[in-house]
Amino acid sequence: MEGNKKIAGFLLAASGALTLLAGLGALRGIDRAASDLWYQSRSASDGDIVLVGIDQRALEEIGPYQQWGREVIAQAIQTLNQSEDCRPAVIGVDVLFAGETDEESDRWLAQAAGEYGNVVAACSAEIGSALVEDGDGGYRMDPFAVQSFDEPFEALKEAATQGHINAMLDTDGILRHHMLWLDLPDGRRVPSMALAAANLSREYWGMDPVEQPPTDGRGFWYVPFCGAPGDFDQSISVADVLSQRIPADFFADRIVLIGPYAAGLQDSYLTSIDHARPMYGVEFQANAIQALLWGEYKWEAADGVQLAVLFVLLVLGAFVFWRGRVAVSTGLWIALCGGWLLLCKALYSQGLVLHVLWVPVGATILYAACLAVNYVQAARERRLVREKFNHYVAPEIVDEILKQGTNFQALLEAGGKKTSVAVLFVDVRGFTTMSERLDDPEKVVPILNRYLTLIAQCILDNGGTLDKFIGDAAMAFWGAPVPQEDYVMNAVRAAADMAKGSEVLARELKREFGQSVSFGIGVHVGEAVVGNMGSPKHMDYTAIGDTVNTAARLEANAPGGTIYISRAVADCLEGRIAATSLGDAVKLKGKTEGFEVLTLDKILDQRQEGSH
Repeated sequence: MEGNKKIAGFLLAASGALTLLAGLGALRGIDRAASDLWYQSRSASDGDIVLVGIDQRALEEIGPYQQWGREVIAQAIQTLNQSEDCRPAVIGVDVLFAGETDEESDRWLAQAAGEYGNVVAACSAEIGSALVEDGDGGYRMDPFAVQSFDEPFEALKEAATQGHINAMLDTDGILRHHMLWLDLPDGRRVPSMALAAANLSREYWGMDPVEQPPTDGRGFWYVPFCGAPGDFDQSISVADVLSQRIPADFFADRIVLIGPYAAGLQDSYLTSIDHARPMYGVEFQANAIQALLWGEYKWEAADGVQLAVLFVLLVLGAFVFWRGRVAVSTGLWIALCGGWLLLCKALYSQGLVLHVLWVPVGATILYAACLAVNYVQAARERRLVREKFNHYVAPEIVDEILKQGTNFQALLEAGGKKTSVAVLFVDVRGFTTMSERLDDPEKVVPILNRYLTLIAQCILDNGGTLDKFIGDAAMAFWGAPVPQEDYVMNAVRAAADMAKGSEVLARELKREFGQSVSFGIGVHVGEAVVGNMGSPKHMDYTAIGDTVNTAARLEANAPGGTIYISRAVADCLEGRIAATSLGDAVKLKGKTEGFEVLTLDKILDQRQEGSH
């Protein structure tokens, strides 16, 4: 009981430790990567979003980007809006035009942006740690404070809708979340370019504003990407728009995003849909807009709830891993890992985002640890079983015990169970008299050892368990510690082998000492309690009960050279042995009238001896 409490405590502690590690972020890196791989997948967009890239071709035709005047984008906006009948629903310019430069260029850009009211101009904030008022007259450190804010120059700000273009990476440098709005120190809330563009386009299409996604306290929401880097690219360059190589009606009623699309412009990020290829900022805006238009948002489950579920699953798994068979433990491990992954996928499709690796990693660690500990413990118990039973059980029986995966601990601990066994007692008749007549007492031990060796060999050769030697007598049983198919016949064969072997020894003793001895043997079959019995410091694997006592009484009454068996033994081996009934002529102590005793005359069954 105490040992079980310790094991339970250990398993609870191990599950708690793994849960704590997950909560502290030990799995954050690999879990994020696995979640990205498991959740994010490409899907066809609606085709309502068109990218116009400030790409390498535009840089070659127009010149280096640093030399571009604002009139380039102004002209592009005018070209896209040139036809009243087929202008875009929205033109999002993913380029920040802060501060005034050339008056003519600024005026031109502001005029182009304000003419049709379909332009979203970029703004951006610098975010970092800063002391802010906490509302109670004190100050606190805010790690996510807006330290500065860059807006479009005044005329553009008044002419166009504003949308921030901040792309906030997670701590591993991957872009997974979109900041839906910026809360400025002056109390203003500025929407993202994606939100502004989505709402402006729905207004143009005669629809209600988008239903906003679930966000955390800072306005972040999980982006289910529909496109990988390059998926929104239709190879349309700003140069194509300016030269009108693309028909105006191609952009009609669509969301047009103009932004950097060249590596040298340094506006690209690794995203959750692809950790290898960078995605341009304008592509990220396209993904966010498409997600907002679809409205199929994802909600990241609270870590506290997930940690509670993790702990419960790990505890349940740990107890099965510890006590269950390898096949059961392996099946549960596969079910936990595979089932959790499938559950994550299913819940993701319903809008819930779970940590993909928390349960599989925790379950795998516990499974491997329990498997290793159980293996070491089982190896130790197997060694102890072999050491214990090799002394009085045939090697093949020990091998069978180990092969069947018997509960080794039960075999080694005190306790027993009722089982049907065949019990044999044997005693050396006349040995005491002979030893008293020998001149040299030291000769007695070698003679006795020869008899006891014969007894032990006959027992082990026939698959029996040598229980004990009692002076010049011995006890053995069949049917335990592992079940045997023909255990009664094996006991009788052992008795016959002892009787035959004793005749050879008797002749040798007759030649050497002038007298001989013989065996008295008794065999009975029935139920007995078999197991380890004794004190904690000294236990023997033995059998007790009336069956044992009856076998002992049969042996005590058997004359030298005679094998007494009970009617129960004779009935078990009917047709396989020849036996002579003595009726109730032999009175066994403690037995009522009518207990039938027989002498074993011959074994008729000629199958290979020692089979079991």
